[in-house]
Amino acid sequence: MREAKWGLAALALVIGAGAGLGSIAFRWLIRTFTGLFSGHADYAGAGGSANPHVPWLGPYFVLLAPVIGGLLYGPLVDRFAKEARGHGVPEVMLAVAQRGGRINPNVSVVKALASALTIGSGGSVGREGPIVQIGSALGSTLGRITKVTEGRMKLLVACGAAGGIAATFNAPLAGVFFAMELILRSFTVEAFGAVVLSSVAASIIGRAAFGDVAFLTLPAFHVDHVAQYGLFALLGIVAGGVGIGFTRILYWIEDACDWAWRGPEWLRPAVGGLLLGVVLLVLPEMYGVGYPVLENAAEGKYAAAFLLLLLVGKILATSLTIGIGGSGGVFAPSLFMGAMLGAVYGAGMQSLLPGTTGAVGAYALVGMGAVFAGASRAPITAVVILFELTGEYSIILPLMLAIVTATAVSRLLSRDTVYTLKLRRRGIDLDGPAPGAPLGSQRVDEVMEAAPGALAVDAPLSAMALELSRSAHGVLPVADKNGRYVGTITARSVAEALADEPGSAGCGALAGDLVQRPASLTADLPLAAALHALISHPGTGLPVLDSERSHLVGWLTHQSALRALHPVTGPAPMCAPVPAG
Repeated sequence: MREAKWGLAALALVIGAGAGLGSIAFRWLIRTFTGLFSGHADYAGAGGSANPHVPWLGPYFVLLAPVIGGLLYGPLVDRFAKEARGHGVPEVMLAVAQRGGRINPNVSVVKALASALTIGSGGSVGREGPIVQIGSALGSTLGRITKVTEGRMKLLVACGAAGGIAATFNAPLAGVFFAMELILRSFTVEAFGAVVLSSVAASIIGRAAFGDVAFLTLPAFHVDHVAQYGLFALLGIVAGGVGIGFTRILYWIEDACDWAWRGPEWLRPAVGGLLLGVVLLVLPEMYGVGYPVLENAAEGKYAAAFLLLLLVGKILATSLTIGIGGSGGVFAPSLFMGAMLGAVYGAGMQSLLPGTTGAVGAYALVGMGAVFAGASRAPITAVVILFELTGEYSIILPLMLAIVTATAVSRLLSRDTVYTLKLRRRGIDLDGPAPGAPLGSQRVDEVMEAAPGALAVDAPLSAMALELSRSAHGVLPVADKNGRYVGTITARSVAEALADEPGSAGCGALAGDLVQRPASLTADLPLAAALHALISHPGTGLPVLDSERSHLVGWLTHQSALRALHPVTGPAPMCAPVPAG
C-alpha cells in the first residue's frame, strides 16, 4: 500500500470516510454543548432569551457560559495538545510545508472537544478550522501507521482537510480547492485525484447524515442592470480592506491578551471568558457561529446601523475568543462579516441609486466571499465555497469579480493572510527553511558560480551552436552591446532553429530572436527564497543579476546549492568495519 499506485487511492478513501465520520461527531458535539450551555439549538438567533435550564438568570447566563467553557477546554488544550488552540489551519499549513505532514495524533480528539466547548459556550468562531485540523490529524496518523513517504504523508494530510470541509459544509468541490490552494499550495494531477477521492467519500457520508441540501438558505438573486457590476467591484475593494482590517485586529487583540495575562495558560480562557460574556450580553447575536443572523442579514431583515454594529461586534467577539485561548475557525466569522458589510453596502447603494442597485441580499452574498478572499487570499476557494454553500449560481459573475478585486486589494495592503500572519509572528516563513535547517541563511552571492560567457544579441546560429556545444550548462546568457543582460539561449531552442533552417546554419535567426527570459535571481536574495525558483526550473541553473537586474553577476545551479548544504572539504570518511560477532 505504501508504494503501489492504488495505495494512495485506498488511503484517500479511508481518510475521507474517517473525516466524514469525524465531522458527524464534531457537529453533534457542537449541538450538544450549545444545548447544554444555552438551552437553544443556536442561541445567536434566539434574540437574547433566557436559558431554560436556568431561567432565573435570564439573559445574564451568557456571562457565565464562556467562563465555564473555558474552565473545561483550557486545561484540556494546555495538557494534551497546545496546537489545538486558535483557528487550526496555520498549524496544518506548517505541518505540510516544513514538518513532512507530521501532526500530533492527539489533536483530533482534543481539537474536537475544545472547539465544540468553545462554540457551545458562546465562542464567536467557526467550525471549518477545527474540522480541517481534525481531518488532517487523521490523515497524518494513518500515514504514520502505514509508514508512507513524506510526499504521500503531505497528500494524506490534505485529503483529511478536504474531507472535513466537504462533509461539514456539504461542499465537495470547496473541500478539494481548500486543500489544494491553502494546504498544499500547489496543483498536481496525483494530488488532485487523491484529494477528490477523499472529498467524495466524506461527502457521501456527510450527505447520508445531514442530507443533500445547501448549507445556507438564501433567496434567489439576479443581476438586472449592467451598472451593478461596477458596484460589485467597488464592494470587492471595500471587502478586501475589511478582510485585512480583521486580520490586523485579530492579532492586535491577541497581543493585548498576551500582554495582560500573567497567570497559568490553562486558566486564561476562563478569566477571559468574562470579557466575552459581556460582549455576548450586549450582542447575543455573537453567540457561537451565528448562521441564523447571517441569513437574516442576507434577507434584508436588519437596519443599516444594526448591520454595522454586528460587523464591528463580530470582529471584536471573534478576536477576543481567539485571544483568550479559544479554539475555532475564522472562515465562518469572515462570512458573517462579509454578509453584514455587503448588506449595509447594498442598503446604502439602494438609497443612492434606487433604480440600479438590485436586491440587498445579492450584495450580502457577494460580500461573504469577498471578505473571506481578502482575509485568506484564496480566490478559487472563495468562489467555489460560496457557490456550494448557497447553491446560488445566478450571482457567480459578480461574485468572481468582487473576490478577485478583494484579493488584489489584500495583496496590495499586506504581505500576509489571516493564516500566514500567525506563523510569521512566530518567526516562521512557509516559503523559507524549516527552523534549524542548515540551508537558507546564506545569500545567493555566497554560493553562486561564475557566470558563463554571454552571447552577443546579434550572434548567428552557427556561433550559438558552437558556444553551447562547449558549455557545461546547456544554456547561455545573452547580453546587448552595452553588456546589459537580455535573457538566455538554450541548446534546445538552437537545435530547433537549426532543424527549421538546415541549409542556413550561418544565417537565419539571431540570438535576439531566440532569447528567453527565465526567472532570474538577485545576488542579495536569501538562498532559501532562491531555491523555490531553482527547483521549479527544469534547466541547469538560473542567472544571478545585480540589484538593478541589469547585469549578470553569477549563476546558481543545483550543485552549488547542494554544496552550500553539505560543503565538501576533503574526501568522504571511510566507515569503520564492524567487528565480527
